[in-house]
Amino acid sequence: MLNVGIINITGYAGAELARLVYSHPEINLVSATGRSKAGLFLDEVFPHLEKSNMKIQEEISDDVEFVFSALPHAASAEKLSQYVDNGIPVIDISADFRLNNLKTYEKWYEVKHPRPDLMDISKYGLPEAYRDDIKKAKLVANPGCFPTGAILSMSPAISNDLVENLVINDSKTGVSGAGRTAKESFGFSELNDNCTAYGTKGHRHQPEIEQELNLLTDNKIKVLFTPHLVSMTRGILGTNYSILKRQINENDVIDLYKEFYKNEPFIKIVSAPPATKQTWGSNFVYIYPYINKETNTLVVISALDNLVKGSAGAAIQNMNIMQGFEETLGIDQLPIYP
Repeated sequence: MLNVGIINITGYAGAELARLVYSHPEINLVSATGRSKAGLFLDEVFPHLEKSNMKIQEEISDDVEFVFSALPHAASAEKLSQYVDNGIPVIDISADFRLNNLKTYEKWYEVKHPRPDLMDISKYGLPEAYRDDIKKAKLVANPGCFPTGAILSMSPAISNDLVENLVINDSKTGVSGAGRTAKESFGFSELNDNCTAYGTKGHRHQPEIEQELNLLTDNKIKVLFTPHLVSMTRGILGTNYSILKRQINENDVIDLYKEFYKNEPFIKIVSAPPATKQTWGSNFVYIYPYINKETNTLVVISALDNLVKGSAGAAIQNMNIMQGFEETLGIDQLPIYP
């Protein structure tokens, strides 16, 4: 059994990690921290994790062999660097190592990077694109939840030079993506029966999407990204638009997408527009490509659970690859529906 620790287990991502760890046959959660809950037992904070008699600590114990960090950006890099320095493999769920360019990171996250020297050794944790790199990595940066859907949606088209250089992504997300922090706009009266756009002047996930899509082509891809907060707890529904470079049959596009992801266990090319509820609690991404003939536009709709494939599930998937486990181990459960 691999002994793992979770830094900041008391956030939504950390708690979801704990849930998935308990169903994994090859790993054992031996230590966890929580900034405001240290000293409490885990099941006092999260009754659904009643299988654990673990006490939340201020620091990870010395017997961990693998660490997940679910801290916010900057705090995460600062905390996990000691484990990387000691040769312990780490997965960072924050944004600290997702961007390749230090100036881009410090511009968008408005903070000085605590360990820029580690940016060169980190690997972007999207298995569908970087599986071989992840296998050899000691520090893996989990992708953002919005970028996961956007990159997976558009990679086949951009890799095959199907579309022009502008990608428009319109994404709807549940409130759990904002974390457990109390905020007026997240109150029931504000959120219920409501939908609102945010990040309209620029969202931190936009440069991450652009970075990864531009690695697939010699053309300069620009991304126009607008997220929306909707009245639900989990899920991201992303709709991507890009003008086609040439005439192509819709069935050929579907075949291209199926071929591109034919060996990917968690990517499903579906024949009808997917819904977020269809992915609830699972590591699957449902992708629906089609062509709007009137505007010669490729439209790609994706649905995923932001707390699983968009966060904790992707972390377990990456850990499986890093440790040589079966990639789907512990995260192959079907979605919960309805």
